[in-house]
Amino acid sequence: MSSVSQPPCYWYDGQLFSESTLSLPIQEPGLLYGATVFTTVRVYEKALSHPWTAWPAHIDRMTQSLQAFAWPLPDWGQIRQGAEGLAQRYPILRVTVFSDGRSLILGRSLPTNLTTLQAEGVTAWVADSPDYSRPLPGHKTGNYLSCWLARQVAQRVGAQEAILINEQGHWLETSTGNLWGWANGAWWTPPLATRILPGILRSRLVQGLQAQGHTVMRIPWTPEQVTQFTCLAYTNSVVEVIPIRSVLRGAASVNYNPDHGKLRYLDTAWRSAG
Repeated sequence: MSSVSQPPCYWYDGQLFSESTLSLPIQEPGLLYGATVFTTVRVYEKALSHPWTAWPAHIDRMTQSLQAFAWPLPDWGQIRQGAEGLAQRYPILRVTVFSDGRSLILGRSLPTNLTTLQAEGVTAWVADSPDYSRPLPGHKTGNYLSCWLARQVAQRVGAQEAILINEQGHWLETSTGNLWGWANGAWWTPPLATRILPGILRSRLVQGLQAQGHTVMRIPWTPEQVTQFTCLAYTNSVVEVIPIRSVLRGAASVNYNPDHGKLRYLDTAWRSAG
């Protein structure tokens, strides 16, 4: 007997809905301007309390953004209630807070090819313009159009990810995560001062790597610096650590070993972070 798929569920403004549509006011700033703050959480073992889920860190980052924008804080207890319910069904939750304090929680599955991506890596395209960099990069807002467009271009040239740059040509981050490279006996990641997202997994990696005795260099990635890396990866809370096996830059390309021995330290470091 074939199984019948369950209808999608989401949590909105304190209620659980089993629908595939959501009704919002036509003047909703979140629709008109992307005026929302959100975070994407991977829930381990269906538990927000699991240390790898890092639920407090996600809430703290959202709180900092809401306070910076002078928006009202939501009922975090209510959000946790909704998240705990959806976490029994979905391993990934996107928690969104609107400018008036309303909340929306969506759930989804892990990428079906995640294990392959983690083992074989991806090809990344270096954006040909700083226009693709994110607005308000220190905050995870609903205006992600530039990143989405960059990834669309990357896919058209045969890549899976885009590497964003600034006016000086420094590499900043990918369209969905933070960058990591290994060179000269140290790990390198672009600093927050270059206006990148303070990724949850990035913070855990810095903490975990330093606790294991690794040097973590946080200086801008100049065109000269990136040529020294012997392996590359990007990270986010959903996909964890994804090697970058090839970088497309104009008509040129550079290949890296996705099975480089140093990459295993990234995977162990974030898991061991407190």
